[in-house]
Amino acid sequence: MKALWFNGKRLELREIKPPVPRKGEALVRVMFAGVCNTDLEIIKGYMKFTGVPGHEFVGIVEQGPDNWIGETVTGEINLSCGKCPYCRTGLANHCPNRTVLGIQGKNGAFAEFITLPLKNIHRVPANVFDLDAVFVEPLAAALRILDQVQIEKGDKVFVLGDGKLGQLIARVVALKTNNLLLIGRHPEKLKLAARLGIKTALISRIREVRPEHKPKIVIEATGNPKGFEQALKLCRPGGILVLKSTFRELPRVNLSRIVVDEITVVGSRCGDFSKAISLLKDRGINLEGLISGIYPLDEFHAAVQKSASRNSLKVVIKCLQ
Repeated sequence: MKALWFNGKRLELREIKPPVPRKGEALVRVMFAGVCNTDLEIIKGYMKFTGVPGHEFVGIVEQGPDNWIGETVTGEINLSCGKCPYCRTGLANHCPNRTVLGIQGKNGAFAEFITLPLKNIHRVPANVFDLDAVFVEPLAAALRILDQVQIEKGDKVFVLGDGKLGQLIARVVALKTNNLLLIGRHPEKLKLAARLGIKTALISRIREVRPEHKPKIVIEATGNPKGFEQALKLCRPGGILVLKSTFRELPRVNLSRIVVDEITVVGSRCGDFSKAISLLKDRGINLEGLISGIYPLDEFHAAVQKSASRNSLKVVIKCLQ
């Protein structure tokens, strides 16, 4: 099969053996796979990963139990052991023995085929478009914030970062409060959110916020090591700072500020796929304008370049030949 292989230094198109599903697994033919910031960080050296990247996907089950064959699916990325104390207490996403699709110890979705445990795959409802289903994983990550932080109607929330994940987070948070501000560096991306009624601002215009105007909650989704420091400056004393970015470089931040201002810092990662799929099925979120390009596997250089460009949002790789 064709797959994009990262050898630790560069990404290249290779012909490799298709994976063979083990007992309790399904073989999935990948139709589309989304490129996210984590993928871009991986090809810079994040996680020291080698193999096939990619973890946002939609595909068709080719091998598995009869009731799964031919089903359109997406899948959760954490493959947990199911036996450790974390798995037994509902923290399987933090299993110390886990592998992670396209990120840690498990070949990912920038390929014609992948395997996943049946417990990890989810059917995509018939009324959800394939390209919308590519967003299930990042949408679940955005929804995870609502599980961790209580947001009431009228709560002031700043979302910092107008990229792929920031756009989804803003749409999710807008379901809870009408006092939301999406902050970014790119006027065209901000206009996309503004068309949905979301208030926006350029970061260059609000570097300093008066104390009485600082929000209760700041959500950092810049994908940039400097984002932590920027978000911390915006957060009010006693506020909540939610961190969503992963990156190779270590951020520089004054941790004393967290102590003195008694700021609660919340790390936020993977979310509930069922909630994301239900939201898409019920047309509860608008994904209009979030795809910036679709490229076949053999045009991966252009796909990566487009994904990393200043004005790009979600880039999708078409894996189905």
